[in-house]
Parts: sequence; C-alpha cells; structure tokens
Amino acid sequence: MSAADLARLQFAATTGIHWLFVILTMGLVPLVAFLHTRAAYTRDPATRAVRERMTRFWGQLYVINYAVGIVTGLVMEFQFGLNWSGLSAFAGNVFGAPLALETLIAFFAESTFLGMWIFGWGRLRRGVHVTLIWLVALTAYVSGYWILIANGFMQHPVGYEVRDGAAYLTDFGALLTNSSALVAFAHLTLGALTTGGVFLLGVSAWHYARGTREKELFRGSLRLGAWVSMLTSFFVIIVGEMQMPVIERTQPMKYAVLEDSGVAEAQRRLAEQYGPGDYVPHEGWIHLSMNTMTVIGNTISTLTLIAVVLLPGDRLVRRRLPAYLMTAMIPFAFIASVGGWVVREAGRQPWLVYGELTVEDAVSQVGRTSLVVSCTLFITIFLALAVTNWTLITRFAVRGPGAAQLGTTEPPADGPPGQAPGGAGDRRHIPAF
Repeated sequence: MSAADLARLQFAATTGIHWLFVILTMGLVPLVAFLHTRAAYTRDPATRAVRERMTRFWGQLYVINYAVGIVTGLVMEFQFGLNWSGLSAFAGNVFGAPLALETLIAFFAESTFLGMWIFGWGRLRRGVHVTLIWLVALTAYVSGYWILIANGFMQHPVGYEVRDGAAYLTDFGALLTNSSALVAFAHLTLGALTTGGVFLLGVSAWHYARGTREKELFRGSLRLGAWVSMLTSFFVIIVGEMQMPVIERTQPMKYAVLEDSGVAEAQRRLAEQYGPGDYVPHEGWIHLSMNTMTVIGNTISTLTLIAVVLLPGDRLVRRRLPAYLMTAMIPFAFIASVGGWVVREAGRQPWLVYGELTVEDAVSQVGRTSLVVSCTLFITIFLALAVTNWTLITRFAVRGPGAAQLGTTEPPADGPPGQAPGGAGDRRHIPAF
C-alpha cells in the first residue's frame, strides 16, 4: 500500500469507528430528552416513577456511549495535521472555523450541559433540569451541523477564492447554506433518529422476550422506539433521494457511478476540465455500500411499520421470534449509516476538496513505516474503545433498569434483570453515576 492508501485507511477506519458512537449519541439524546420531559411533567406519582426510571435507564446507556465516544473524537481533528498537511494548508482558512466551533460546542458546551444534567438529579428545579438535557440534544445537533459544513466544503467548495495556492473564505453565508451540507445534514438527522429508535425498540423487545417484570416501562420504550424508527426510516429514504440532484449538479462522476451509466462521458468531461487523469472512483465499493444502505434502509422501514401495526395488545412481543427480530435489527442500522458515509466520501475520489485538491497532493510527506505504525496503533486503540463501549452498553442494557445508577444513590439490584433496586438486606451505598 502507498503512503496515501495508508493515510486513507487510517482516517477511514478511525472515522468509521468514531461515527458508530456519534450516530447513537445523536439518535438517543432527543429520545432521552423527550422521556425526561414527559416524566417531569407527569402528575400521577406511580406513572411518574416509572417514567423517571425509564429516563434513567436509557439516559445511562446514552451517557456510557457519550463518555467513551468523546475519547475517540479527541484525536479526529489531529489527523488533519498528522497525515493531511496538504489539506490543512489549502483549506484550513475555510473549514478551520467550522471545526473550531464544533470542538467548542462538543467538548465544552455539550459536555458542560451533560455534566450538569447528570449531577442535577434531585438538586435542580424541574424546569432547569429538563432544559439542560434539551440543551445537550441541541448542541449535539449543532455540533453535527458544523461537521457537515466542513465536509460539505470538501464535497462542493463554495464561498471562497484561491490566493497563493490556498483557499480563503469570501462568503460565510454561502458556506453555511451549502446545499451539499444541508441536505446531508437532514439525511444524517433522520438516520440518527432511526438508529436511536431501533435501539430502543430492540432492547425493549429483548426484555419482553426474556419475560421482564418491567412491562410498563418497556412497553412505553417499545412504543416510542417503534414509532420514531418507523417515521424517520421512511423519511430518511425520501431525503436520501433528495441528494441525487445535488450530486448530479456538483459531482457528475459520483452520480454516473451511482446511476451506472455515463461514466465514460463523465471521465471525458472531467479530463477536459481538470487535465488528464483517472477520475473514476472505486465503483465496487460505492455500489456495495449504496446497495447495503438501500436494502437495510428499506428493510428497517418495512419491519418497523409492521412493528407499529402489531403494537396494540402487545402482539409484537407475544412471541419470541418477532421480539428477537426487532433486537437483531440494532446492528444493521449502524451498518447502513456507515455505508452512507462510504458512498459520500469514496464517491468524490480522487479529490479531497472537489475540483481543487487531490488526495495525492493533500497527504503529508510522512514515511511509509511511520504510517504503518500510526495506522496500526490508531485502529487498535479505536477497536478497543468500541469493544469496551459495546460491552458496557450490553451489560447495562441486559441488566435492565434495576442496574441504572444515573441520578440515584440507591444500590443496583442483585437479582435478575428488571428487579427494582434496594432489595431486602442490601445495605451498600453507591454514589450517583
């Protein structure tokens, strides 16, 4: 593998793994905020108690994913300087500001609001506490927006001029309203909510299939997950199709590959415009990723629609097979999301900034041995963090609400999943999560 291939592999692997954390974070946090709001303003004490435990259970899974995922995010932007100094030199004046704003929002505002929400249980007024989790949700999506603004410039550079071999921002409004970024952000938002809804649906269905004692809690979670994933999975397909005219206008080669026609003509026109060269991206990867995303997306949309139809009377979870089928959908939502990113990123090759900077010109002058070492090290660390994250999430998800420590000083249950905390004879004290 060449130095450019190794740099691409490292960035693709680390970004792909990091995205698994991001998509679940963005998918879960609005649902946790909705659950907390509903619990906080429920008057009936018994119902409120169930809804508060529901909020704490899903909130704890969200916090685990956020806490581990934030570690992977710390190194993402450093890779621009490590392996892609050419990109930083050319486009740093343009997308440096969006990336800086994303860092400030994600690592300062979002983390601060989340920390106040975590430790605010029983200490803050109801309205203030609910507002905090909605601020966490808002900053999560604002952070995602700034990332798409930076990525949108790489897909379709706008609002700039090139002076002395570097791009300089001339129209901030054009950058903020880049069609390549806005439509993609809408697609990302719906995909994240689909992933979060499928996660709620799958975990809740698993507990039902195992004969949980927390039927009221998981019935509410099951319904929320089914409705959210059904609605958003339908619209994510529509918004995905809305990207095609934008791609046709801004990246004709990617469009030709996706439509599987006109590739030779697109190659001829690009060679005339930018000079001799191979402008055809890896068609196999693009077709595989696009087909995977499309098949999984349509399957999830169909199955979640069936799930909603079967919700009345708990018909969806009366038998174990449909319940376990809902659980089996969880990883496929992540696979579809990663497939979408592969199409978006691989489809613009050989450009890193479309029409301005190629991958070969952007890669740093780093020795192949150094790239092999850094690539191996980064991927190993990221894989270890991903395994750690999903081990913790699975463990707490399986143990159920009785193990949730978020916002309470009660000890977790010693009994089977779903047993309420603080069983007889249990005198341990565990500090708030």
